[in-house]
Amino acid sequence: MSSFSSLARSSAIMTAGTMTSRVLGFVKASMLAMAIGVTAVQADAFDIANKVPNTLYMLLAGGVVNAVLVPQIVRASKREDGGADFTNRLLTLSFLLLAGVSIIATAAAPLLVWLYSSGWSEEQMALATAFAFWCLPQLFFYGLYTLLGQVLNAKSSFGPYMWAPVLNNVVAIAGLAVFILIFGTNNASPHGLDTWTPDKIALIAGTATLGVAAQALILIWPLKRIGFRYKPTFGFRGVGLGSAGKVAFWTFAAMLIGQIGFLIISRVASGASIPGDGNASNAAYTNAYLVFMLPHSLIAVSLATALFTSLAKNAAEEDTEAVVGDFSMGVRMVGMVNTFALAALVVLASPVAMIIAGPGREQAMAIGLVIITMVFGLVPFSANYLAQRVFYAYGDAKTPFLIQLPQIIFQSLAVLSVSIFPKSVTVAIIGLVMSLGYLMAMIISFAVLKKRLGAIDLRGILTSHVKFLLAAIVAAGAGFGLLYFFPDFALAGRWQAFITTAAVGTVMLLFFIGACYLLRVRELHSIIGVVAGKLRKTA
Repeated sequence: MSSFSSLARSSAIMTAGTMTSRVLGFVKASMLAMAIGVTAVQADAFDIANKVPNTLYMLLAGGVVNAVLVPQIVRASKREDGGADFTNRLLTLSFLLLAGVSIIATAAAPLLVWLYSSGWSEEQMALATAFAFWCLPQLFFYGLYTLLGQVLNAKSSFGPYMWAPVLNNVVAIAGLAVFILIFGTNNASPHGLDTWTPDKIALIAGTATLGVAAQALILIWPLKRIGFRYKPTFGFRGVGLGSAGKVAFWTFAAMLIGQIGFLIISRVASGASIPGDGNASNAAYTNAYLVFMLPHSLIAVSLATALFTSLAKNAAEEDTEAVVGDFSMGVRMVGMVNTFALAALVVLASPVAMIIAGPGREQAMAIGLVIITMVFGLVPFSANYLAQRVFYAYGDAKTPFLIQLPQIIFQSLAVLSVSIFPKSVTVAIIGLVMSLGYLMAMIISFAVLKKRLGAIDLRGILTSHVKFLLAAIVAAGAGFGLLYFFPDFALAGRWQAFITTAAVGTVMLLFFIGACYLLRVRELHSIIGVVAGKLRKTA
């Protein structure tokens, strides 16, 4: 079983990296808006060109690489050479595939821009295509970053993978600063379609790609520090890559049906938009999903990344008891944080929505309702994410696909049927449907895991979550009580919403921690023990 202190330390390092990257990401977005605007045609052109490589990578390889590399490298490490030959062949094959796809995608830039746009003028299409020629090589560097990062994760070096995106944002921010310094802001000197020269295009799009390249290449240094030396090795038959191919196939299939499900949600949410009525539509769904994913990406992803290597090692050694112990600990730790996030976001949904989407009381309340219905699925969503990592640790990607299939079918059919409800609550109903789908997937995953492993410490998981829920109710009561005294201030503007969220959220956290302490929540006491031990060492 993983050492709790080691797991907590690794998760904290990764969470800090993710948080820093998110903050710099907001800075980058603000500077980009200052440089070329938000609603201007040139902003749309750059947005499409810069998003296409990321979207293509996530569809074609993102989840595949994450599911395949760590378990395969961990299992190969038992070979006489420590898995060096296998890892070199796997990386060589992956690099070749990435390079080939990236070259084809870059050459097809005009076609890709046409696919992702609609109703644009020839001038706007030409500008977006010029941006895309500079941006599409990002596809290769996104892949390189993930490949090298997963090798580091397999070697239990977690921090660099989560901190590397910080460098990406720093480089991109520097590029935007130079652009503003040389060419001015969009307000001071509007950058219309007829003003874009090759040097302007190269500066803003080239530095965006340079940031992604830096994010990938910086990982070479920590790889050298842990003693990994990559040597291009060809010959891909008869060396055990077949199992990796099977995992990749089922992971890609799962991502594909997931994209189909999101496409249905997007189209139905778009249909809820009626000009001038203030209904929550696709933009509201996007903002609510951003809020929903924040606690998951900060906590569940960081902890699962640190836990995945241990799960893969224990699975390879057929140590079922250790696998069950790691899984139970992971679900309980993530559940404690997510249960507080659930309470906080239910209470502060509208102020949080105003911080993200801007002022407007009706808009904030509409998005807030979507956040509330969506966030009820946070705990099962993260729990199922951890369950998937157990399957992947055993080299099994088919079972997660078979579990996801009924979930997507249920969610898609339910979303398509929301037309019977008023358009004013369409997206909120979609959020509720998603939550139910996540709950269904978690129940199926836990049932299959219990059958496969013999036990998953279900009693311990449920007992802990009941205590989390009681503590969350106490924290929510305190939060609602505070909001009762200044209901108008909370939604008076963006800064007022931020102050409200910070103040009420802090009080709720103190009440949650206090309640967990009185309920003798072992996860909290474990954290207190680790912190106390660190303080004693530094004293």
